[in-house]
Amino acid sequence: MTGHSGDVSQVHDIEILALNPTVNKHATFKPTIVSKKDKENWARLDHCKKGCELKNDFEDVKPTTLTERGALFESARCLKCADAPCQKGCPTQLDIKSFISSISTKNYYGAAKTIFSDNPLGLTCGMVCPVSSLCQYGCNLAATEEGPINIGGLQQFATEVFKKMNIPQIRDPSLTPLDQLPESYKAKIALIGCGPTSISCATFLGRLGYTDVTIFEKEQYLGGLSSSEIPNYRLNYEVVEFEIKLMKDLGVKVEYGKRLGENGFSVESLQKQGYEAIYLGIGMPEPKIDPVFNELTSDQGFFTSKEFLPKVSKASKAGMCGCKSQLPQLNGRVIVLGAGDTAFDCATSAFRCGASRVTVCFRRGFSDMRAVPEEVDIAKDERCEFLPYVLPKQVIKRDGKVVAMEFYKTEKGDDGNYAVDEDQFFRVKCDYIISAFGSQIGSVADSCAPLQFNKWGTADIDPMTMTSKHAEWLFCGGDLVGNGTTVEAVNDGKTASWNIHKYLQSLHGIPIPDGPPQLPNFFTPIDLVDISVEMCGMKFPNPFGLASATPATSAAMIRRSFEQGWGFAVTKTFSLDKDLVTNVSPRIVRGTTSGHHFGPGQGAFLNIELISEKTCHYWCKAIGELKRDFPDRIVIASIMCGFNKEDWTQLAKMAEASGADGIELNLSCPHGMGEKGMGLACGQDTELVFHICQWVRAATKLPFFAKLTPNVTEIKEIAKAAHDGGADGVTAINTVSGLMGLKGDSNAWPAIGDEKRTTYGGVSGNATRPIALRAVSSIRKTLPDYPIMATGGADSADATIQFLHCGASVVQICSSVQNQDFTVVQDYITGLKTYLYMQSREDLLKWDGQSPPNEIINKNPKLKGLPKFGKYLLERNRIDTEEKQTIDLQKVKNPLVPSPKPTHPIPSLKDQINRAIPRIGRHDDLKRDQQVVALIDEDKCINCGKCYMTCNDSGYQAIKFDGKTHIPLVTDLCTGCDLCLSVCPVPDCITMVPRETVYVPDRGLTVQN
Repeated sequence: MTGHSGDVSQVHDIEILALNPTVNKHATFKPTIVSKKDKENWARLDHCKKGCELKNDFEDVKPTTLTERGALFESARCLKCADAPCQKGCPTQLDIKSFISSISTKNYYGAAKTIFSDNPLGLTCGMVCPVSSLCQYGCNLAATEEGPINIGGLQQFATEVFKKMNIPQIRDPSLTPLDQLPESYKAKIALIGCGPTSISCATFLGRLGYTDVTIFEKEQYLGGLSSSEIPNYRLNYEVVEFEIKLMKDLGVKVEYGKRLGENGFSVESLQKQGYEAIYLGIGMPEPKIDPVFNELTSDQGFFTSKEFLPKVSKASKAGMCGCKSQLPQLNGRVIVLGAGDTAFDCATSAFRCGASRVTVCFRRGFSDMRAVPEEVDIAKDERCEFLPYVLPKQVIKRDGKVVAMEFYKTEKGDDGNYAVDEDQFFRVKCDYIISAFGSQIGSVADSCAPLQFNKWGTADIDPMTMTSKHAEWLFCGGDLVGNGTTVEAVNDGKTASWNIHKYLQSLHGIPIPDGPPQLPNFFTPIDLVDISVEMCGMKFPNPFGLASATPATSAAMIRRSFEQGWGFAVTKTFSLDKDLVTNVSPRIVRGTTSGHHFGPGQGAFLNIELISEKTCHYWCKAIGELKRDFPDRIVIASIMCGFNKEDWTQLAKMAEASGADGIELNLSCPHGMGEKGMGLACGQDTELVFHICQWVRAATKLPFFAKLTPNVTEIKEIAKAAHDGGADGVTAINTVSGLMGLKGDSNAWPAIGDEKRTTYGGVSGNATRPIALRAVSSIRKTLPDYPIMATGGADSADATIQFLHCGASVVQICSSVQNQDFTVVQDYITGLKTYLYMQSREDLLKWDGQSPPNEIINKNPKLKGLPKFGKYLLERNRIDTEEKQTIDLQKVKNPLVPSPKPTHPIPSLKDQINRAIPRIGRHDDLKRDQQVVALIDEDKCINCGKCYMTCNDSGYQAIKFDGKTHIPLVTDLCTGCDLCLSVCPVPDCITMVPRETVYVPDRGLTVQN
């Protein structure tokens, strides 16, 4: 019923509301034959290109690749486990939970720093690592319905963002400067082959301080198998070039065209030239070829993977070489032999070279394939066919060309071994054969002397040190020693670097002490940024401190926090012995503000915990010990009394005598203590706050801060009372009084005792951040130069910056530690340093924090009106396939450029304080003649209709929603309220742009004069 004609409540927008949800009054009815046909119009899952559609298409096809939206969602899922099993599964021992934690706080540099510290080829490995058998293999979330974390995709995302930042690598500034190192660091070191294992080894040697490190590469391009044998749709050359640039930032040199066995170039020749240590990272350069294929050539239709994949790479990897190669033209049916990762790279590459049908043939069964699931799944999705239990018998040729392949059948015995059944054989037609039966050292073995090889054909080394068993100065890694994955090769180089270091130092009589190796971390100019700040005569090494809460329950906990890098700590609030408390249990519960979310990442907590159960004498002794052992850290004593001058005077003097740097007056605990005439009972009254501050001012010369409660009408009045009473500053805010929720049986949680009684508690966490930001900015506008310590939902560098901009000098943190552990401070430190550094570079000023600006893409007008589902998606694929045929594969899209120098001075932390204050004011000061409207990016839209629904039922009915394409369209009725953008699940799909017409409000009825 739409209402009567003339009613102001009459529904007019019948057409716009046609697809808006309504309550079903009856069961839905649709015959199966109709629904079967209808579902095809909306299909999305089967969206990838297949077979012939892939010709000339080398775009990224990895299902693990993530956008920023996907990365933030996935990183929020991660549990950041204790003694994380994922780290144990990574050959390079990446601190996976830490880098994922940094991604979840939008600190992408912090994530990249963690990754590159342990893996100099972190971006490459993020793109090609077989994570299902490594880090993901042990993910604890694999035990849950939602499955393991997409670790590889997160690693790729963070390191790609850092790549866009274009920041150079430097040595750890805390290490001995190069010009002060002993002569042993000038030893000549040679690495042969510029693949992943050598790049890793050379990088760590450069970080250690070795200044004469040279890589000898046989090709005219770098990267080894990463460049030549991993296809562009899995790993592009820009990535390889970027990681080599980071290596060269440390002074590593590269010589091209140095092939073992040519022009007298060998391991021994390098030793004769004075190289004191040599690292062999040449892989296995020659293919293993079945005798069946002897004397066959590519002209006849036969390729080895060692021949085929480099041809594909040279033709499709922009920037790899200037040879202007053409893709092999495989027009017809292709057989790929083998079941390893390389075989599947050949199979999927064959489609891109024009193959109409690709069949992967292998000796074993599916359950025994060596290829990782990631590779097999791509091949399956692209419609490669599979032929297991077969072994080549002979090649059939006609007119000198391959026309078919005959196979024997194989069978798996009870002992697990495969045997050939020569009584069973058959023929498969084909036009091309690609053999991917593995590789071997081949003819260059002699040039590797004195290196010897074992019965498996791999280098004979000590796997603990990567040292040759026949020459202490010769080291090897990667494929050459049987470690075939990129990440294993990287770790071999890492392992060898430390042992090369030990060997060279021993040559020069400088023993390296026993104990864990101390390989330097990844550093950039960002890490040199100073984030110290002064407040009330106290110098904080960084603005991150523990709040007077659960993380400061004991002095030992504060000690551990300082060891992890926290700049200051406020003790758990203590009182005189006559006011000692005993807590109830349970008393700290997760919030309900994040919905039904379990695990870390809680948006709120509620607690009914009281002040410290420990005595004031314990805390005074602890403060002295902490200041003795951590003189550069700030320790603030938190104290509480009732409205009693003698008590406040006594406790303040005790705190000063303990050696504390400052004092915090807890005038704001919202539960329990107020009933005793303490905490909130004092802090809600301006007169009481004024007098208490007067008493403490008279008792001590230490700077002290009144901790304020948000549970008042206007917090700035309480702050003014503290200021007038002599407090040096304030802390804003304590927890917000609340009742977190009730269960279906009317019981609350926490419920105490048999009677299941509860009380109002303190709500904390990022759910309180808007209240805290409002409080801090309000105080700052009232008291322009008054020092403020902020607390209330600071859970990242990004949130900390918001508090600084609102007027705080430092932040106190509790809930994010409750969600994780003390190590989160390193994420905050790197995030804040990155924010300051980015302001010094003109090219980074357009970034939103650490989120890069949207790339300007020339949109194809042919795709307008074509959403990404059903028949429209098929049409998009057809158009894209057609245009890919004429694309220049060798055109470099993002050429590597030198890292820009800062164009502005790096601002100090003090420069950030109060930046937002001039823009925060009265509603009447807001411009009403500068309106905006919503603009929807059709190409980013996923057609969910969330903008349409919220505009209809909570807004202005200003969005049309096409019934066939589900493409939303903003109409002239848009008032720019921003609600559509707020509920849109895709970042930057909706933007608010200036309104081009004058905004005339809809008054409903004519305004009466």
